[in-house]
Amino acid sequence: MPLDETARGVYVIAPTPFHADGRIDEASTDRMTDAFLEAGCDGMTILGVMGEAPKLDQAEALDLSKRIIRRAARANVIVGVTAPGFAAMRALARGVMEAGAAGVMIAPPPSLRTDDAVAAYFRQAVEAIGEDIPWVLQDYPQLFQVQMTPGIIRRIIAECPSCVMLKHEDWPGLEKISALRGFQAEGSMRRISILCGNGGIFLDFEMERGADGAMTGYAFPDMLVDLVRLSAAGERDAAHDLFDAHLPLIRYELQPGIGLAVRKHVLRRRGIIASDAQRKPGSALSAKAVQEVEYLLARVGRHDPRARLAPL
Repeated sequence: MPLDETARGVYVIAPTPFHADGRIDEASTDRMTDAFLEAGCDGMTILGVMGEAPKLDQAEALDLSKRIIRRAARANVIVGVTAPGFAAMRALARGVMEAGAAGVMIAPPPSLRTDDAVAAYFRQAVEAIGEDIPWVLQDYPQLFQVQMTPGIIRRIIAECPSCVMLKHEDWPGLEKISALRGFQAEGSMRRISILCGNGGIFLDFEMERGADGAMTGYAFPDMLVDLVRLSAAGERDAAHDLFDAHLPLIRYELQPGIGLAVRKHVLRRRGIIASDAQRKPGSALSAKAVQEVEYLLARVGRHDPRARLAPL
């Protein structure tokens, strides 16, 4: 179904599985898709930052998207289409929507410095891909170096009716969620779905501030599913207890530079992907870092059996 403002739950950010020689691992891609849906995820977001999208050429990106969309037939798939130019953005966006994607995700280029420039960019992006495609506004200033206040987000939503979701990754960002839901309550902004990223590092309180769920790639998306469910049910202490048990590993995985290596290591250890390889250029865990991750898994495993993995 096309993405709309009612979307909620967990849309897991999927990595791209590779063989050691850099080829896309199709068997692991299928297994990963199945595992994420069996974990209870409501959808998947592919070709994002952690999907190593810039390392894929246009044909690979479209082929990978089609494969996951077919495999995840019962779930929504959002495809990151951010590109240096609108021609490439349009080609990928139209291609994945024709294949059955639920929507696309667009991030701003780092060159934007004023609210007017930000608003103009997204109007032009919508013109390029087509107003019929629902899309997600990615707000990740730590990476993209573009600051979007609640006011400019409200303006983008007003000027671009096909924007139905915010991927909220500002940090600190709890007050931004409250401000946006405040705009909605007073009637100055239409409702949009808000899903949160940043590895889930603030998801416990983001849910309480009005987020609809998570769009992130922590190596235990099944835990994120449980956390969102508990929060939505008002089981505050149970939600925070679960979050607290995983927080040390969430924090470790959030490190710039090696975060994807940590995530792929744990996904491999869980049997979800066959290799933790990244396409070059990429990072790798040192032997010491592997020991630290394994220590953290053992600690999480004291509280959550999903982390009790066989020793290396």
